[in-house]
Amino acid sequence: MSRTMPVTEELLAYLAQVGVREHPVQKLCRDETTKMPMAMMQIGPEQGAFMALIAKLIDATRYLEIGSFTGYSALSVALALPPAGRVVALDVSKEFTDHARRYWKEAGVDSTIDLRLGPAIDSLDRMIAAAEGPFDFAFIDADKSNYDAYYERVLKLLRPGGLVALDNMLWSGLVADPRATDAETSALRALNHKIHGDDRVDMALAAIGDGVMLARKR
Repeated sequence: MSRTMPVTEELLAYLAQVGVREHPVQKLCRDETTKMPMAMMQIGPEQGAFMALIAKLIDATRYLEIGSFTGYSALSVALALPPAGRVVALDVSKEFTDHARRYWKEAGVDSTIDLRLGPAIDSLDRMIAAAEGPFDFAFIDADKSNYDAYYERVLKLLRPGGLVALDNMLWSGLVADPRATDAETSALRALNHKIHGDDRVDMALAAIGDGVMLARKR
């Protein structure tokens, strides 16, 4: 019998207590970010732990991130990479990523992370033109209207067998509500259907956080 459970504040607190092993700087980043006006953009600790474990399971050494905010996701994966690992993080906000740089430095992984500021599509196009990569693992967590464009470019930069994770793909349940027709919801809904039928990848959409789509490049 299949069963699901309601996600309560008590359950989230339980997950943070026994479901993850946070580095002290991860907790500092998470705690300080919750006081910021855009705090809802930060992934939860269980999602960070999930991504870190994936990185280890696929023996990732090169990680690409689109949308870093205050640095929690990049920090989670950077801490899981081997000493020779490398992170390329793309973002448009100097204000938020200045916080990220501080956490990365305090955790001792700043030399691992190459932060590039500017529109991510432009950055990705330059990376493709320069034949950067291949990357083992990628994470997309930025402006939703451009998710499809990011997805297509990331597939070009991933190695065969590489994995891309896309955040917010359930969008608080709105993707399943036909009455929700705003641009962001429509873009995510369309991309879910596209990936579901994309024979270039193996895929699974998991109810982790706000919904994480996993796609493995064939």
